Amino acid sequence: MAFDPDYLLRREFPSIRHSYDESDCMLYALGVGMGIDPLDADSLRFVYEDGLKVLPSQSVVMAYPGFWAKEEDTGIDWVKVLHAGQEIILHRALPAAATVEATTRITEVTDKGERAGALIVSERTVRDVASNEDLCTLVTTILARGDGGYGGPRKPSPKTDHIPNREPDICCDLPTLPQQALLYRLSGDFNPLHASPAVARNAGFERPILHGLCTLGVMTHALIKSCCDYDPVRLKRLRLRFSAPVYPGETIRTEIWRRDQEAAFRCWSLEQNKIVINNGYLAVG
Repeated sequence: MAFDPDYLLRREFPSIRHSYDESDCMLYALGVGMGIDPLDADSLRFVYEDGLKVLPSQSVVMAYPGFWAKEEDTGIDWVKVLHAGQEIILHRALPAAATVEATTRITEVTDKGERAGALIVSERTVRDVASNEDLCTLVTTILARGDGGYGGPRKPSPKTDHIPNREPDICCDLPTLPQQALLYRLSGDFNPLHASPAVARNAGFERPILHGLCTLGVMTHALIKSCCDYDPVRLKRLRLRFSAPVYPGETIRTEIWRRDQEAAFRCWSLEQNKIVINNGYLAVG
């Protein structure tokens, strides 16, 4: 099927009901690098059932619709898809076990030209089935690099959050494992770009890259460590732009600029000396 932005805006996604438990929470936390130091009592709370805490970034895998861009009816050249941006709005603390439900909808498709691709924004609000309360809202932006230039309206890029022009107040370095992407995919994101060397080469990468949402999980660890005293309930909202891929095994440095109950942040791959997450915004309570 040919790429059709009007069809994507009308596309109906199935409602996803997803049950998870403490083991799933611990697997997610391990997948984003928590527990690398098993003697670190603060991070142990996310990978050990005694007083288990849930990382706010786990919201991105709740009632996750899967790699829908690969489905034939979308017309998307899925091999060239990259995660461009993410926003997470937490309405309440994430439980360590629950049944949740959400329906994804595409809210915007923007033609950025043949060379850049098409920006596709989707949204889903995750609801706790038992309490009927909304847990979080997730706004995801992907860049379909092979599908721009279809003749759609050229909108200006959305305004990005500002990074101060001064030294950061805090720097937090966190390592990733060589097998980090293989661990992270067990939480539900099975895009072969992150596991198959052949698919990665076809997409223009030297080897499988880390999921953007795994990088986001590592970043979330840095933020709750540096800004929330390891209390995940204090994190209320974050948004960011992905600017470059991370390869598993690299160290991610998160630079943070504090301002009252908010912070700006960005992340670097130290091995590549490259910004991998930019224009980050954090709100805490």
